[in-house]
Amino acid sequence: MSKLLELISKLRKETQASFLICKQAAEKFPSDYNKAKAFVEAKMQEKGASKSVKPTNNGIIEVYSHEPNKNLAVMVEVRCQTDFVARNKDFRKFAHEVALQIASMGAEYVSEDDIPTEKREQILEHFKSDLPDNLKNKPKEVLDKIVQGKYKKWLQQVCLLEQEYFRESGKKIKDLLNEYTGKLGETIKIVRFQRWKVGEA
Repeated sequence: MSKLLELISKLRKETQASFLICKQAAEKFPSDYNKAKAFVEAKMQEKGASKSVKPTNNGIIEVYSHEPNKNLAVMVEVRCQTDFVARNKDFRKFAHEVALQIASMGAEYVSEDDIPTEKREQILEHFKSDLPDNLKNKPKEVLDKIVQGKYKKWLQQVCLLEQEYFRESGKKIKDLLNEYTGKLGETIKIVRFQRWKVGEA
């Protein structure tokens, strides 16, 4: 087997991407596996993002209970377009990873779109009023930029899709979602979730 085919085979095995995408990566970076893999993942994310408008009427509800004490549990609804994909092991693996993410990181919302307008306004007002006195005389454009920066960091804590994936530094859950969407070839959507912990109201 040629080195090019070996690289394509390795990329396909590790990323589950199509032969065409892996071939493009192998030809572009024949002697740098890390760059080739990054190229494949980026293409899969692009492919996944392009499918985000299609309807999702199938899926599963993944349930996770933290062992051994069972004092923490998560239910998350993940949808896809077809019943065929709903039964796919990779789709179910993704749903399980999302449940683990929620259990470990404790998101409050799926995305920014799920945050009530009143809540957003309260948070932004809080960040404005909480600015140190030595900054309050700065131009409005500067203050707005500071407040938006704080708001963005807050979103990364409370929104599941904006959170960093607990298994991979630098990758967000929305990136993972796009990867699996590209891998499975149809729209995937995290619809809702609930997290329970003993002792928390």
